[in-house]
Amino acid sequence: MKLHKVYFWATLLLLPDVSQAMAYEDVDLKNDTLYNPMAYIPPQCYTKTIGANAELHNPCYTCHQQSTAPNYANDDDMQEIYDLPGIAKQNRWKNLFNDHSTAVAKISDNEITTYIKTDNYKDAQNRLLLREDLQHLAKGSDVNGNDIWDGYLPDAYFSFDEEGFDKTPEGQDTGWRAFAYYPLNGTFWPTNGSGDDVLIRLSQIFRENENAHYDRDVYRLNLAIVQALLQRQNVTINTADEKKYGVDLNQNGTLDQAEEIVFNWHRGQLDRNTMSYVGRAKQALSAGQVHLAPGLYPKGTEFLHSVRYIDQDDDGNVKLAARMKELRYMKKGVWKTYTQLENATLEELKEEIDFPERLEQFSGNPEIGFQNKRGWVLQGFIEDKKGHLRPQNHEESLFCMGCHSGLGVTTDSTFAFPRKLLGKSFRNGWYHWDQKGLQNTPEPKVTLADGSTVYAYSHYLEQNNSGNEFRTNDEVMTKFFDSQGILKPDMVEKLHADITVLLAPSKERAMRLNKAYRALVQQQNFIWGRDATIEPLENVYQQVPEGQKTGIKHTVQVKRLVPPS
Repeated sequence: MKLHKVYFWATLLLLPDVSQAMAYEDVDLKNDTLYNPMAYIPPQCYTKTIGANAELHNPCYTCHQQSTAPNYANDDDMQEIYDLPGIAKQNRWKNLFNDHSTAVAKISDNEITTYIKTDNYKDAQNRLLLREDLQHLAKGSDVNGNDIWDGYLPDAYFSFDEEGFDKTPEGQDTGWRAFAYYPLNGTFWPTNGSGDDVLIRLSQIFRENENAHYDRDVYRLNLAIVQALLQRQNVTINTADEKKYGVDLNQNGTLDQAEEIVFNWHRGQLDRNTMSYVGRAKQALSAGQVHLAPGLYPKGTEFLHSVRYIDQDDDGNVKLAARMKELRYMKKGVWKTYTQLENATLEELKEEIDFPERLEQFSGNPEIGFQNKRGWVLQGFIEDKKGHLRPQNHEESLFCMGCHSGLGVTTDSTFAFPRKLLGKSFRNGWYHWDQKGLQNTPEPKVTLADGSTVYAYSHYLEQNNSGNEFRTNDEVMTKFFDSQGILKPDMVEKLHADITVLLAPSKERAMRLNKAYRALVQQQNFIWGRDATIEPLENVYQQVPEGQKTGIKHTVQVKRLVPPS
């Protein structure tokens, strides 16, 4: 099924040369000019999958999969062909083909080290800098002219307790909770340029007991129930007294002491589905005011995702830098049923068949965010020239929409939470990377379509024969592949025990990638790409030939993550 679409939500202006790109410190959010109308298609989709010696590389399966309902994208055919509309065959991510080495060389080690260790989200007095900026709108930032920022106002302090709950300076829970997850293949590994973290928050009704008072025990259980529904498997919890909540959490037919949330769902057999939320959300579920179904978050669920520079501790372990590159936010504003989601996908498919070049509209703007047609609103913030976080403009926001709108790999438009650490991991996976990094995290496994189980990251290395989509990570190649391009068994064994053997870059590589991104910030030309590259890339099409195929004959079907043994 084709999922690459041409999105139109603004005036189109096609510029022939990257030298004409914008450079600004204060972005004008009212300017809806698009220089790249296909900005929702990420640069990685222009990768040449056939190598110089005719060897095949398949990084595509990471995103393009035979999906699981209520995701009906089923875009695994995108592993086989560059199914791009005519206007999208020209690769407009021009930063990929620019030489940034001179700009990188101008940035000293001391300069970049000081820069990444400087917090641009909050100051020493715990003031949320971006929040204050948005409350005192800069010229051009108020799209609707009412002198009020109507979008997301940052309210997470990134100050976490031993359970991953975010706290205000006064010690109150903000509702945000950090969780640890397995980074998605390739681009999202720290060795390829960035670190990140993700926080989740359920709406207030899921945080309260039946007396409408905030109750962390209730909230903790509801988060675990949502995890079981999204991952479609049992979730370990601290021992809970089911009689207190009136819910059979472990699904054993009696109210006793539960040590796990048992996933139990039979589609079309409502009388057999006995899973329930607890507290006030249980009452609302019975009244039909909130909903529960596998693969779907309840209405009001929020995610906060920071993308950061790469730092290292005194022992050389990778950690998140204090400085954010981006802050990304999404909120589920509408609950859509399986049928509604399937019909929406079928309508998109019909339109693509009938009008393959038609430009599609998304409602919203950079101030209030953009709707992805699956119930979510997305909004993003990125560094300005001085390193302060600012709202993304129209086109920079468009970059976010494709990956969170119709990929086969996503679960209810999200990536990270379905990949939350499984099994009896440290603190059951509820912690922030500042509290425990990736080191000593065992490699997860994935189940394939034939029922077999393989190690997730090792499988990616085998299928892609590289450490990233662009095949530019020489460090991974030297560490994991011999001169014949064969994986080294001893390194694979080390990877099984500790994923940082693969995911963590050397200090030298981290420094160069930090400088490369800093150079992009100084140029403020994110519309041409935000990947931290230095030399011009060779393994990427500037113009995809008509009818070009990937050479992949057998698609890779990954069904789900399974806990490490």
